[in-house]
Amino acid sequence: MAIVSVKGLTRNYQQGTHTVRALRGVDLQIEPGEFTALMGPSGSGKSTLLNLIGGLDEPTGGAVLVEGKDLAQMSRTERSDMRRDRLGFIFQAYNLIPVLTAAENAEFVLQLQGKDAAARRQRAMETLEAVGLKGMEDRRPNELSGGQQQRVAVARAIAADPALVLADEPTANLDSKTSDALLETMKRLNEDLGVTFVFATHDPKVMEAARRVIHLVDGEIVEDQRK
Repeated sequence: MAIVSVKGLTRNYQQGTHTVRALRGVDLQIEPGEFTALMGPSGSGKSTLLNLIGGLDEPTGGAVLVEGKDLAQMSRTERSDMRRDRLGFIFQAYNLIPVLTAAENAEFVLQLQGKDAAARRQRAMETLEAVGLKGMEDRRPNELSGGQQQRVAVARAIAADPALVLADEPTANLDSKTSDALLETMKRLNEDLGVTFVFATHDPKVMEAARRVIHLVDGEIVEDQRK
């Protein structure tokens, strides 16, 4: 079964008296184990599509199904639980909690799930090691480089074993060497652990690494290429 099924998805915004059609009838399926990039110019709809898949926004029309469940049929609490339990998020701005250590940030979702402290800490340590941050568990975000902070964000995203990780421009604020290292980490997580990733990106290196590239222009998919 597809992790995500998008059917006839539309999203309109009002800008003053003008209606912006951010998405125009998008159909898409994401299968388990994919490493997929959504690409396109600014305003093409890729971040809007990512936000709708993640239940962070609501469509104007059409449907988004996550693991066969229609987000529109869920209550706000059910959507929140779905995001917590089945989806991982990686943001361009890291979105780490400044007062928490790397380990505490990594285990944050597990804490929301009510996991006991010992299990949370063990899983956090495993995920930090998986992203190359063993030995940095007790450092706070301001004691880490930008690339290290984004690795903590990746660890947090995968700690609860989500069905899908959604990454919005995860390499945008990183230098070339650091973004290369982060991308290799995510590729390894995908290949070795089967973590499914969907990126919204402008980064040619992410598009090169992706095994599927979906090109959006003016809210429509104009190309869907599998390598």
